[in-house]
Amino acid sequence: MLSAAQLEEFEKNGFLKGDVILSDEEVESLRDELDLVMEGKSVKRPVLNRNLKDGDSKSEGSLYDNMKMSVNEKVVQIVNIWMASDAFFKHASHPRLTEEIAQLCNTDTVRIWHDQIQYKPPVSGGPTGWHQDHPLWPIIQPAELVSAWVALDDAVIENGCMWMVPGSHKWGNHQKYLASTPDFKPYHKQPELLPEGAVVEAVPFEIKKGQVGYHHCMTWHGSPHNRSQLKRRAIAVHYMPGHTRYEPTSKHVMHDYVEVKPGEILAGEHFPVVFGRG
Repeated sequence: MLSAAQLEEFEKNGFLKGDVILSDEEVESLRDELDLVMEGKSVKRPVLNRNLKDGDSKSEGSLYDNMKMSVNEKVVQIVNIWMASDAFFKHASHPRLTEEIAQLCNTDTVRIWHDQIQYKPPVSGGPTGWHQDHPLWPIIQPAELVSAWVALDDAVIENGCMWMVPGSHKWGNHQKYLASTPDFKPYHKQPELLPEGAVVEAVPFEIKKGQVGYHHCMTWHGSPHNRSQLKRRAIAVHYMPGHTRYEPTSKHVMHDYVEVKPGEILAGEHFPVVFGRG
């Protein structure tokens, strides 16, 4: 359970480092499962298993706008690995994670929106451009989701850890204005649209193997290249508070799995409850 000081820090910054919640053995088990899914050897299949740097990465909105990339760069993205792996569903249902998410979302019910592997291989691992999550999820409202990002390798500056902009979750939707300098600093294309006093300054979000980092769905974040000899594997589970509604404005990869009508609570077998009181 998170302390009052931790909840205050999350409210202020829009992100928070939690504890190491996975043992070395649990991390190794998830790595083995990940290898099976990446290689297409699992019995069940995830929603997506692709290199984000291929041509269809354009569906990710402006994730890669203004990013100079080599054709040999790679970021493996797997969406809903929990559907392909019982071990990853068990992870997404982790009682410590889901209880702390409920605290951060101030909700009695937590559902999985979807999960996401992003693997940056050694040397060729590409960047993930500056973005906010919720604007890339155009079928759900309100923007009150929180993600639990658990490292399966130490995520450090050298191998392309995430960077965060403190307080940016309070500035509104600026997705289409986010860009990156050549040295991966974030900037806003029309800074006059930012609220008074907003400081666009990123800080590294280094996470140890097995540790969880939480971030709000409106927090500005991104991650640079991995030019090191180290792997950078992680599992992010994007969680919805119980009042999240299906409000489609355009397509999304999870759209075909929705079984409720617009305006209704987004529920169903593909959006399972993983924490509930009462």
